[in-house]
Amino acid sequence: MESNVISYVDRGAGWLKLNRPQALNALNAEMVEKMYETLDAWRTDPSVAFVCISGEGTKGLCAGGDMRFFYDHRNSNVEECARRFFTTEYQVDLMIHEYPKPIVVYMDGIVMGGGVGLSVGASERIVTERTKWAMPEMSIGFFPDVGASYFLNQMPGHVGRYLALTGETILTADVLYVGAANRYMESNRWEEFIQEIQKTNWNLDKASKQMGDILDAFCSTLEDESPISLLQSKIDKHFAYETVEEIVASLGKAAESGDDWAAKTRSTIQSKSPTSLKVTLRQLQKGKNQSLLSCFNMELALSMNFMKNYSFYEGVRAVLVDKDRKPNWKPNSLADVREEEVERFFYY
Repeated sequence: MESNVISYVDRGAGWLKLNRPQALNALNAEMVEKMYETLDAWRTDPSVAFVCISGEGTKGLCAGGDMRFFYDHRNSNVEECARRFFTTEYQVDLMIHEYPKPIVVYMDGIVMGGGVGLSVGASERIVTERTKWAMPEMSIGFFPDVGASYFLNQMPGHVGRYLALTGETILTADVLYVGAANRYMESNRWEEFIQEIQKTNWNLDKASKQMGDILDAFCSTLEDESPISLLQSKIDKHFAYETVEEIVASLGKAAESGDDWAAKTRSTIQSKSPTSLKVTLRQLQKGKNQSLLSCFNMELALSMNFMKNYSFYEGVRAVLVDKDRKPNWKPNSLADVREEEVERFFYY
């Protein structure tokens, strides 16, 4: 049986391909462990000048972590499995941020959750006209992890809060605008780009410049305007508040004045798990002045505590198992989520 992660070195290039297309390349423990071992070995391997990460199949890079697995193991050894998975996943993500060699990630199609974690820290992050990017964890009663405490705070204004609390899916122009990608390539140029890589005589010391020159030749400037850039002032106004209740109230006031975007955004937020909303806003507040490593450590505690939380399993049931999209959150209102419960998520 073919591995869920294909890895090989060819003429200076280290190729790392997620190979679980039937599951939109969703990450499991075996995959993140293979990625960790491979990237760790290639870090000091003189035959590897740079690394390229992509997803097999036609749908995308990666739809995130395989959260259905935790639901299926909720009554057995779920905490042990979760600790193994999240610890290694976050180590891989951190390694990509700090890697001493260029890492190119091809963000064609779906890039969500764990897929964002694999791409956001890379030196070259290529989006195409088909890219669909999201941190959709709110919909399953979880929280935006994989370093989101850090990178969502790097985005313009309060866009990070907006994307976290709504779980909104954004397209190519927005992904570039928020800084989650730095290159745009039309998807029909990818195979030709690979051929150019294979023809190049790679030099370990000059790989970053060599790669930059090739990308300059194959990438172009996207002319489309970012929808989020046009909403920046509204986002900054409503999401500047320090409680979810105030954010919802601010959106509600604008909705009453006829702002359809505010009405839709408020409705979206109100459909999410109240526990997840409050924990996530607190997470972003705490992460604002922390190092990337500290953010990952905080997120590991959050991940483990969500494994003991009713709303996580109910969210996974509603979205990934029964797919009725009708979660019965407990607590089901923001007012019922007590301050001490929110703080408890940060200690494990």
